[in-house]
Amino acid sequence: MPKTPSSKLFDLIKSLTGPEKRYFKLFASGGRSEKASKYIQLFDAIDAQNAHDDEALKAIVYKNETIQSRKYSELKAYLYDLILKSLQGYDEKSSVDFRLKNMLQSVRVLYKRSHYEDCKELLQKVKKLAYHFESFSHILEVLNWEKQVAYAQMDIAFLDSELKRIDQEESECLEQLRNLSIYRNIFFQVLITIRKNAFLRNEEQREMLNEILDHPLLKESSQAQSHRARILYHRIYGLYYYATMDYDAFYNVSRQIIESMESQPHFLKEDVSEYISALSNYSLSCGLLERYEEVEKCLEKFQKITPNTLDDELKIHMEYYGKKFALCIFTGRFEEGLSALEKHLKELRKFGEDSFQRGRFYFQYFYIYFGMGNYDQALEYLNEWLNLPRSIERQDLQSLARILNLIIHFEMGNSMLLEYLFRSTYRFLRKRNRMHGFERRVLTFIRDSSKIQSNRELKAAFEALKGDFEALGQDPSEKVMLQYFDFITWLDSKINNQSFAEAMQQKYLHSS
Repeated sequence: MPKTPSSKLFDLIKSLTGPEKRYFKLFASGGRSEKASKYIQLFDAIDAQNAHDDEALKAIVYKNETIQSRKYSELKAYLYDLILKSLQGYDEKSSVDFRLKNMLQSVRVLYKRSHYEDCKELLQKVKKLAYHFESFSHILEVLNWEKQVAYAQMDIAFLDSELKRIDQEESECLEQLRNLSIYRNIFFQVLITIRKNAFLRNEEQREMLNEILDHPLLKESSQAQSHRARILYHRIYGLYYYATMDYDAFYNVSRQIIESMESQPHFLKEDVSEYISALSNYSLSCGLLERYEEVEKCLEKFQKITPNTLDDELKIHMEYYGKKFALCIFTGRFEEGLSALEKHLKELRKFGEDSFQRGRFYFQYFYIYFGMGNYDQALEYLNEWLNLPRSIERQDLQSLARILNLIIHFEMGNSMLLEYLFRSTYRFLRKRNRMHGFERRVLTFIRDSSKIQSNRELKAAFEALKGDFEALGQDPSEKVMLQYFDFITWLDSKINNQSFAEAMQQKYLHSS
């Protein structure tokens, strides 16, 4: 059976930013305007492709020549390595980590040639920069070089006076590295626990989180020994407050993280990905507390972020539009949301289908089209959401998707199909032990709706369901499902004979 061509070269080239591509062309050609070599031709051909097609690439590069698979494979491998080398050169100009590594390489070069005084001068510059960016591993290298250079010079006086200081610095750096590593591991433990269930709906799940947060280093923020560790400390609690629906605490810690990050702008310039995530959480916290003016300010901040990589650009796009859609949904501005959705779909083409996780947007697509009264399009995206591969992540949202499937078919008047969907949904929820009070009440309403004979009876059924939902909303384990989609406002629209958009706008105006 023939081997499937690897797409790793294609994927690498497609991940490059415009400046990175230009840098590669200059790097590969050495700045000379010579006739393009085969690897430059291959680079350009791949860059122009929308989908990976090895046969088409061979035809472009080799034209009428006899194509030898081995030579083509070698050409691809050479180009792949050449791109990596060019990216190393590119990153040297923008990455502090690369600068520090190169400076330490220069120390090695000078040391081999016995330029010890130059070594010491350069080491001081490396140490200052490394401390500024909390690069503890590089500080450890500097400290080791200080001893090495002193030994080469037989500078016993230096070793006698400075060895204790060096030993203390090494111990502190090792402790800071360990401290940072522990916070990072706790953060991932909390994240995994939460992602298994979008929200904690029973006491057992809460206890799992509380056990993790019982770690001694989470007692006081002062135990975090560096800026990066303090950020992780607060992010851990931010995840916890969000999962346990303590939205005031979630808002306060999210704002604190943003203020802390913005107070150290040199870290943001080096790596903006953490800032993008933190700003996303802050925006979410503002939305949960209906601080929509602050959400607007967060959207402005997203647009002002300078991405370092195409991945940063993709993250900014995803977070900006995710929060923009949410803002439009919760304020009832569905027309504005639809306009943003159409713009978003056009912009995402530059990233490619493989790199863009559209699945995370399907629910918002559904919500916007539902708000516009376009039930066919809403159903299409809801089905896309339902058909996503099931994984350990956000299992309880599968039950929400099936409940919404019932609601939208109810809106569309598909009474015959509803009977089948009712049985299917019932089996799904029972099998996965997801039959909570909210799910039971919706299923009862759908089952009984087929027996309703008049508009008066239907209105009474809507009012009764609303009363049940309001009672369920007092229970934290039930409240979350009522918040994810605004079922109560949907019921208000049915009771008052309004469109869903009108009811959402009315609710927003009354709350502001």
